[in-house]
Amino acid sequence: MVSAPQPPRRPAVRVTLGQVAATDDHAANREAARDALDVAGGVHADLLVLPEYASAFHRAGVGREHAQPLGGPFVTALRERAAATGTAVLAGTTLPGTDADPRAVNAVVAVDGAGALVGTYRKVHLYDAFGTRESDRLQPGPADAPPLVLDVAGLRFGVLTCYDLRFPESARRLVDAGAEVLVVPAAWADGPLKAMHWRTLAIARAIENTCAVVAVGMAGKGVVGRSLVVGPDGVVGLELGPDPALRTVDLDPEELREVRVGNPSLANRRYAVVPV
Repeated sequence: MVSAPQPPRRPAVRVTLGQVAATDDHAANREAARDALDVAGGVHADLLVLPEYASAFHRAGVGREHAQPLGGPFVTALRERAAATGTAVLAGTTLPGTDADPRAVNAVVAVDGAGALVGTYRKVHLYDAFGTRESDRLQPGPADAPPLVLDVAGLRFGVLTCYDLRFPESARRLVDAGAEVLVVPAAWADGPLKAMHWRTLAIARAIENTCAVVAVGMAGKGVVGRSLVVGPDGVVGLELGPDPALRTVDLDPEELREVRVGNPSLANRRYAVVPV
């Protein structure tokens, strides 16, 4: 007989990585998100992280045809299942634009364990690189918007998205706002050296900010998957392959504090980060 997983031993915070393979089938993506929340709830996870574009994804690009409002079916499904399981969730979605700018908005929504929508981060750095132009379909989020930092079980999680990982000032701004863990939902495009960049940048953001990094990639064609969890000392504690998978880790806030005592680089810094 297999016993049910026990809740995390505090002060540990339990996080489930939902490396799903979303498509342009909106109903199937909602069901995948519900299933992932059920799995996370079943192992007593405090937080589920789903990738960028979890609501709808197409490898040729995501735009306004994939957009849903915050009150639409995807976010509503997240809120209902989060409330049922008691597990908070961070998930990538696409929001409608406006009459002035009809391009859609790449966003990560934060839902707490009671099912309340507690925050939205609109991606600042659009992926206009390596032969791709995300800005043709999407409008950037405001660079001066308040950072999205979510408190879950006493640990503070700061949110950035995919291409933002290449900009260290984005991560540092979240840390300045109190983030102890950087969460990176992504649909990281595959290609030469891309998987290596993904892994290296996640480790670099952890080391330079003495914080944990939870980087959750989309699985499927054209993207790398390969979600990983990096400790504040730069050690990779969990790393997935390219295929869909759900894995759960316990994050220890005491480890973060110990690393910051031994490596006080944040206290020793001499430059501030401000939006331009």
